[in-house]
Amino acid sequence: MKKKKLTIKQASQLIDGLTEYRIRQMCISGELPCFMAGKKYLISEDVLYRTVFTDYPTSKDFSKTANDTSNPSKKGSLTY
Repeated sequence: MKKKKLTIKQASQLIDGLTEYRIRQMCISGELPCFMAGKKYLISEDVLYRTVFTDYPTSKDFSKTANDTSNPSKKGSLTY
């Protein structure tokens, strides 16, 4: 069976509440695995559904623990 590849526009039409802008940002950040064909991002339909509808930690979730701001003694932490 051939796997379906979607453009950003097609992907945004499949999932209510997910805009073209958000999908593009997810592609750029690496949060949504995709590849480029010329100037267009192409996204595998099954990867899109897995990424959006499964609750698994992304690389960004792991980086939050490294930059934890709950301890003010850490260098670079925010103070209010």
